[in-house]
Amino acid sequence: MGNNNQALEPNENKNNRWDLFKNFLKRKFNLDEDNATQEEVTQNISKSVEFQGTNLWILIFATMVASIGLNVNSTAVIIGAMLISPLMGPIMGIGLALGTNDFQLVKRSLKNFGFMVSVAIMTSTLYFCISPLSNAQSELLARTTPTTWDVLIALFGGLAGIVAQSRKDRTSTVIPGVAIATALMPPLCTAGFGIATGQFSYFIGAIYLFFINTVFIALATFIIVRFMNYEKRNFLDPRRERKVKHYMSLLAFITIAPSVLLGFRIVKQTIFEANADKFVSSVIKFEHTPILQYDKIFSTKESQINVVLIGESVSEDAIANIRAQMPQYGLEDVKLNISHANPNQGEMDMSLLQTNIAELLDDKNHKIRLLEEKVAAFSRDTLPIMDISREMSALIPKSVKSAFSKTVTLDNGVPIDTILICLVKTERDIEINEKARQQVIEWLKVRTKCNNIKLIVE
Repeated sequence: MGNNNQALEPNENKNNRWDLFKNFLKRKFNLDEDNATQEEVTQNISKSVEFQGTNLWILIFATMVASIGLNVNSTAVIIGAMLISPLMGPIMGIGLALGTNDFQLVKRSLKNFGFMVSVAIMTSTLYFCISPLSNAQSELLARTTPTTWDVLIALFGGLAGIVAQSRKDRTSTVIPGVAIATALMPPLCTAGFGIATGQFSYFIGAIYLFFINTVFIALATFIIVRFMNYEKRNFLDPRRERKVKHYMSLLAFITIAPSVLLGFRIVKQTIFEANADKFVSSVIKFEHTPILQYDKIFSTKESQINVVLIGESVSEDAIANIRAQMPQYGLEDVKLNISHANPNQGEMDMSLLQTNIAELLDDKNHKIRLLEEKVAAFSRDTLPIMDISREMSALIPKSVKSAFSKTVTLDNGVPIDTILICLVKTERDIEINEKARQQVIEWLKVRTKCNNIKLIVE
């Protein structure tokens, strides 16, 4: 019996340690501390769902501020607009309603969400129609192409937002930070720019980005509401309850399913674009045939890489060798199109050609500057030996040979000075006194612009 008890003790100690560790994690990740009641959270989010009066005017003003920021390419102004914007309310209302089976809140949230989007797009369209600046700046272009990072930002930003909303103290910087990170307002303003300028590709890309942000913020809210075990709404009529639950399940599926599909597609697109960039920069390199234009087109069926070269022609064997290397970069199912620019074709993008030529010239000029600096440094270190040797013969008439060498003196491997060593051979029985040596040394200092002279006379 004693042996059995001793055998059980280590297992009991392990279980105790594991229980202590689990309790420690529960305490650290517990969301019950400073937790507001479900009624408070629902009431607070429900207020932010409504778009009338103050909220509506703030939305219009924030849209104008964001549009101006995008127009003049000011990041600070855009951030300010995102802080002002009240766009998070209806989106979090959708997630909360789905998590608690609140069908009425879902309808209100969707209604106000549609109204909010319409007002924001109409306001930004009106601004860009009257604005004298019609060029697409970098801040605006950044809102036309969603990436994997936009999905992750929207998801984690939404998680942070609903956790902050569920606290009693809502004065923290979390909610303003979420408004900046998730960037709901700029895509809507970019969509208005696309309508105002007739560039519908901008409109589609911006709405796509806004839809991604919306879906993942709502999904994050739904996840936290379910995680915190918020009480679901019950109905007195069983048939009505089944009907509402059916609608809620369908709406939840419609909300969540696109997010999964969009997220998966964007991840694949990001991987493809990264592999394509690495492939083109590493493999398609010709000394006299630079790349004029490079496009990567992602498709679920067949993605493409289009490269336009300028300069000397590239043989078919070289192109075949390039294609053979594509599987090494994860591009085995990608079509590679390599062509040479024809200056006689009217379709050539002259602005792109000018840009590439300018880049080539900048690169060449940079290399020329480096070479000039090296030549100047070499010139400084090079001595006019022939002239100095002839002048040395005038200073020391009996000298027959002379040699010069510049070298670096080191102290424990560390260079400390440059020294000029001058070796002079004279005729036999000729000696140079100390005064004459010093005169030669002083002359060499002036002549060679070197202060450290070592004169050896043989």
